[in-house]
Amino acid sequence: MPNILVTGADGFIGSHLTEELVKKGYKVKAFAYYNSFNSWGWLDSLPKEIINEVDVFTGDIRDPNGVKEAMKDIDEVYHLAALIAIPFSYHSPDTYVDTNIKGTLNVLQAARDLDTSRLLITSTSEVYGTAQYVPIDENHPFQGQSPYSATKIGADRLAESFYRSFEMPITIVRPFNTYGPRQSARAVIPTIITQLLAGKEEIQLGSLTPTRDFNYVKDTANGFIKIAKASNTIGEEINIASQEEISIGQLAEEIIRQISPNAKIICDEQRLRPENSEVNRLLGSNEKIKRLTNWRPQYSFEEGLAETIEFFKQHIDKYKVDIYNI
Repeated sequence: MPNILVTGADGFIGSHLTEELVKKGYKVKAFAYYNSFNSWGWLDSLPKEIINEVDVFTGDIRDPNGVKEAMKDIDEVYHLAALIAIPFSYHSPDTYVDTNIKGTLNVLQAARDLDTSRLLITSTSEVYGTAQYVPIDENHPFQGQSPYSATKIGADRLAESFYRSFEMPITIVRPFNTYGPRQSARAVIPTIITQLLAGKEEIQLGSLTPTRDFNYVKDTANGFIKIAKASNTIGEEINIASQEEISIGQLAEEIIRQISPNAKIICDEQRLRPENSEVNRLLGSNEKIKRLTNWRPQYSFEEGLAETIEFFKQHIDKYKVDIYNI
C-alpha cells in the first residue's frame, strides 16, 4: 500500500478524505496548519480509532522547507490545502496568491525533487466562472471572476506546466460545490442550517437565483481516491460533479422544509457579491470521471442533506450563528 500525504487534512474535504483513506487501509500522513493552540482542525473530531492511525504533521503550505519535509517517504500526495472563501479574497488577495499559488508551487517542486509517484492537485468549479454552456465539461474556458478563482486558475496552470515540462504524474481534480458534515459556516448550506437550528424565523442570504451543482462530501472524497488509483487519469483535468443543478432559493426552501417550515428568506445586502463577480450558473459534466474511473455518486441530494442536518444538530455550538462568516 502506498504512503499517502493529504495537505489541508484539517479542513472540510481533507478530513473526510483522510478518514476514508484510513478506513481503506492506507497509511496516511495528514498535513495540518500549524498554530499555537495545537488544534488539528476537523481532524480533532475524527473517531479515536481513525485519528490514532494518522501521522499528523503540522506546518504551513506557504513554507517550502516544511512542505518538502512532510513529503519525504511519501508515494502519493493529495494536495487540498488552500484558502477558499470568496468574500475574504476581495479584501485579502495577497494571502490567496501566497497560499493557493505559492503553496501549490511548493508541493510541485518538492514532488519533482523527491520523485513522488502520484500527485493530485485540487482545483474548483469556480475556475470556470458563470457557465458559457452546460453541462460544463473540462474544455470550458476559464474565467477569474474573483481573486480566489484567479489564484486557483494560476495553481492549475502551474500544475499543468509541471506535467508538460517534467513529465510528472499529476492530475488536476476539480470538485463542484461540495457540502456535508464539518463544512464551515461561510458556505451556503451550513449558513441556512445553522440559522434555522438557532431558531431564527428569518434566514439571511445573498442572491437566491444562482444555481450550483452540489456533491455530498463522501462522494467527493471517493472521487479523489478513484482518480488516484487510475493510471489513465495522469495528465488530465477531471470534474467531480453530480450533473444536476439547484438554485440557492430552491435549496433554502428544501432545508427550511426539513427543519422549520415557517421560516422566511431575507436578502442581506452585505452577502451579495459584486455583480460581475457572482457566478450565476454552475452545472458540471461528470462524463469524464465516469469514463476514466468507475466513480458514481452514491448519495442523493436528500440523503446527503439529511446527514448534514443531523451533524449540525449535534455540533451547533461550534458555529457562530449571529455573524456573517466570510
